Amino acid sequence: MRKLLTFAGLCLLSVATFAQTNLQVFYDFGNDRKFITTTLEGFYNDKWGNTFFFIDYDYPLQSDADRNSPSGTYMEIARCLNFWQNSKLSPLSFQVEYNGGAYKGYGINHSLLLGADWFIHSADFSNTLNLKVLYKDIKAVDEKVPMQFTVVWGMQDLFNLKGLRFSGFADLWWENKAIFLSEPQLWYNVGQHFGCENLHLGTEIELSANFGGTDGFKCRPCLGAKWVF
Repeated sequence: MRKLLTFAGLCLLSVATFAQTNLQVFYDFGNDRKFITTTLEGFYNDKWGNTFFFIDYDYPLQSDADRNSPSGTYMEIARCLNFWQNSKLSPLSFQVEYNGGAYKGYGINHSLLLGADWFIHSADFSNTLNLKVLYKDIKAVDEKVPMQFTVVWGMQDLFNLKGLRFSGFADLWWENKAIFLSEPQLWYNVGQHFGCENLHLGTEIELSANFGGTDGFKCRPCLGAKWVF
């Protein structure tokens, strides 16, 4: 799985952001991974706030038996409520989120998150930052601290290079121990050079500690493509 118990939204940029749906395809080079992941992702604004979702599917390459079907799936859906977008409190949103999934041999327990999001941005919205404090209830898990802290960032046209975007998130939460997960992404809009601005190529690096049933720090690089519908 490429994302897990993570998202308040890689694309939670601003109330000015247009709606977007995209499909990402990654190959994970991690020593304990080496599989393909597809991610269908959507972000949509309206007068009451915004909605974000993504659905992951993993496709193992290790054996012929595993190639008959995906090895698992995981989804997140988050809703930010903001009825006061034209007031001085417009950066503040209330958030509700659901996470859950199923993988070969184990399940990812239902999780419900509730909390607040604070949005910071540059004048032209090219650089954005979301700070989130969320109460987190994981079903049938004895959490030492039922909280999650999340940072989400986006930088468009990095180094003044049109089409180069640096984005990602960092999560910290607790189960039996503290768990950290961050997935910075770097995308370049290669399609702009031949009349197909939907196509992006890039990379993602999963940086984690005590995550996904493993102890200690892990670094798992990926390469991929993204198509923006």
